[in-house]
Amino acid sequence: MTVTRTAEAFTELSARERARSILDTGTFRELLGPFDRLESPHLAPQGIVPQSDDGAVVARGTIDGEDAVVVALDGRFQGGGIGEVCGAKLAGALELAAADCAEGRTVRPVILLETGGIRLQEANLGLLAIAEIHAAIVDLRRYVPVVGVVAGMVGCFGGMGIAAGLCSHLVMTRQGRLGLNGPEVIEQEAGVGELDSEDRAGIWGMIGGAQRTAVGLADTLVDDEATAVGKAVRTAFAAPAAADTHTDADVPRSSRVTQSLKLLDSIDPREPLDPQGLRDKVKGNTK
Repeated sequence: MTVTRTAEAFTELSARERARSILDTGTFRELLGPFDRLESPHLAPQGIVPQSDDGAVVARGTIDGEDAVVVALDGRFQGGGIGEVCGAKLAGALELAAADCAEGRTVRPVILLETGGIRLQEANLGLLAIAEIHAAIVDLRRYVPVVGVVAGMVGCFGGMGIAAGLCSHLVMTRQGRLGLNGPEVIEQEAGVGELDSEDRAGIWGMIGGAQRTAVGLADTLVDDEATAVGKAVRTAFAAPAAADTHTDADVPRSSRVTQSLKLLDSIDPREPLDPQGLRDKVKGNTK
């Protein structure tokens, strides 16, 4: 009897397994791992059991033989929320990569985004950490593309949604979701009449990977397979740098201000806009 092995789903992997799958086989080396016991000091006093890596995995290795650093947020712990310690791990990893690049030692950075944004129990510290992450991404992309991945199932929201937009190249699966506020938060604050968080088809049609890629907020849509995600990451690093091509498509999303303002001006908030309507608007404003 022949057993057919199915492809490994990226969304079913732990944060550590995701990081390992991105790097070349046998090169994974974790920094500040669980045995270093770098825990948040702010959770236990609030009755929350901390995690020994504070929900962030930092791994060094290679991608296609080039030095790389992969930071993976653990959506299974506090919804991947950013606090003081895990935020410092992420920002510090990117800052060290930028320092290496500045000295001529290129490091390929990958951020695996599985996060609801700021950890509410560490609100101000989370805000500071996310600001440092944003600054590190902008600094690092002067030297090398910063590749982000939003796979699911938590998605990427809040300040880390902005971090995703700052990445040079963003990879998403159909299961991934990307936005500033999550559906549950919108429903809680504005009511179910504004948004029904249980309308799964509607939610994914609005902020899912297929829609976000179609409207230009993500660059590559891939199947939920570890090999497909890894291939997309490698392809992003292999693409010509913006300095070599000088095309509008290579301008970071965060710098396309005129294009974004033109799109916003074309939208009438009094008229409901469905996913296809938004795609048509974006297409019409990019001609």
